[in-house]
Amino acid sequence: MIKGNFFKPQLVSSLRHYDKKTLAADIMAGIIVGIVALPLAIAFGIASGVSPEKGIITAIVAGLIISLLGGSKVQIGGPTGAFIIIIYGIIQQYGMEGLTIATVMAGVFLILLGVLKLGTIIQYIPYPIIVGFTSGIAVTIFTTQVKDLLGLQIDQVPADFMEKWGCYFQNLSTIDMWSSIVGILSVIIIAITPRFSKKIPGSLIAIILMTVLALVLKEYAGVTTIETIGDRFSISNELPSATPPALTWDAVKSLVGPAVTIAILGAIESLLSATVADGVIGAHHNSNTELIGQGVANLVSPIFGGIPATGAIARTMTNINNGGKTPVAGIVHAIVLLLIFLFLMPLAKYIPMACLAGVLVVVSYGMSGWRSFLSIMRNPKSDVIVLFLTFLLTIIFDLTVAIEVGLLAACLLFMRRMAETTDVKVICDEIDLNEDADTDAVQEEHLVIPEGVEVYEINGPYFFGAGNKFEEVMAAFGNRAKVRIIRMRKVPFIDSTGIHNLTNLCLMSQDKGIQIVLSGVTPKVHAALTKAHFEQMIGEKNICSHIDFALVRASELIAE
Repeated sequence: MIKGNFFKPQLVSSLRHYDKKTLAADIMAGIIVGIVALPLAIAFGIASGVSPEKGIITAIVAGLIISLLGGSKVQIGGPTGAFIIIIYGIIQQYGMEGLTIATVMAGVFLILLGVLKLGTIIQYIPYPIIVGFTSGIAVTIFTTQVKDLLGLQIDQVPADFMEKWGCYFQNLSTIDMWSSIVGILSVIIIAITPRFSKKIPGSLIAIILMTVLALVLKEYAGVTTIETIGDRFSISNELPSATPPALTWDAVKSLVGPAVTIAILGAIESLLSATVADGVIGAHHNSNTELIGQGVANLVSPIFGGIPATGAIARTMTNINNGGKTPVAGIVHAIVLLLIFLFLMPLAKYIPMACLAGVLVVVSYGMSGWRSFLSIMRNPKSDVIVLFLTFLLTIIFDLTVAIEVGLLAACLLFMRRMAETTDVKVICDEIDLNEDADTDAVQEEHLVIPEGVEVYEINGPYFFGAGNKFEEVMAAFGNRAKVRIIRMRKVPFIDSTGIHNLTNLCLMSQDKGIQIVLSGVTPKVHAALTKAHFEQMIGEKNICSHIDFALVRASELIAE
């Protein structure tokens, strides 16, 4: 049963104390963010394998819904670089219809995550996995842009990462000088713009200047080798009509994997962006509401021809830095993009492809997180293994495989670490009650262990990882005891596998004429043993609350 009010759009609470000053700040921030989002939406759309207008439509529809229904004050939603590789791969394998269905399914999954209040669980995905696949995505994005950045004359670029680079090296002789100049100049302009202007994005300046340069070179110098968006796509500024996808059971089954990948990546990126924003503005977002908002956005956007969307960290930070206070700024950003789409979209056909490649090269550098990558290299080997495994799988295979294997590896390493926290020791002669303050007997400083009694102490949770360790310790000491006391005062919990192993140990001991006595069993562990009817096997008298009681009981068993 789902309890509580899990859906609280931030817009509703923000409007309760809204005033003209806040409205003016939101409008200004929204206009600037809309201008910043324009070149990115076009670039992300083209790099994903769809037409440029689909990128803008996504920014409009998804951006509007995320601001209306999301759980963050300043989150800006839209297409992001992280989705480029996933979208491109889905289109290659399943076509546009497959992408639409996968995105709708991902929207449903995100809504379910929010409704079931699983927003906080996403935050427990290991950091090396996030850095690994984010860096892998960055490398892959850069790899896909080399052809356009240098103007290489290649009809069909291989999909495989290694084959792609092999193809590039084989065709280095076809580099177009003018396209390379446009691409490299675009990167330089974007890199140096922040030194002169904090308001106007470098990507927009680069697009304007390089578009003018390409037109001048074509008109007055006869340079016709600089490929533009119009050379590759037909540009339309017509608003698309709603077209629900034709859902079939076979399509749904085949697209579960890609849909889950979109949902997980969307959830991680949106909540990461919202958390970063919280740290800057000193607020707290509602993660479950944010996931529901993201889910609705991804449910509606593809119906209008859009692609997957999520919270965008760069645009969110631009919103904050330019004075955005509430989700109204995000709504204004969507309106600005809509106006640009309706009245200025035909001009996009003159933008050079090399310039857009330069924009994405800078985006990939920002995504690479190379400083975080290097810092994790100084962490334990297990973190480094997960990092490299996720990174290599992302660039060599795809993000779906990388996330699945990365999570599996992280779970296995977590199990190993948990198993290492539990140790088993044998006490042969006497028990020192002064070893620590947390003791289950206080009458004496030392308790002598009677002849024929062995005391085993378990420190840590008794779960599937500890059973074998206990068996190994007991086997090493043979079968010389008549009574074995298992001291469990430092066992916080026991799972079903731990109960199963403990039961087997007791049965094997009893077969050899050895009695088992449990000592210091906590109420939580005792309840679990009672529920499993464990006391019926060894007897209620053999489950003791203190070690001194357990030693008395052991003496009675020996006397019997």
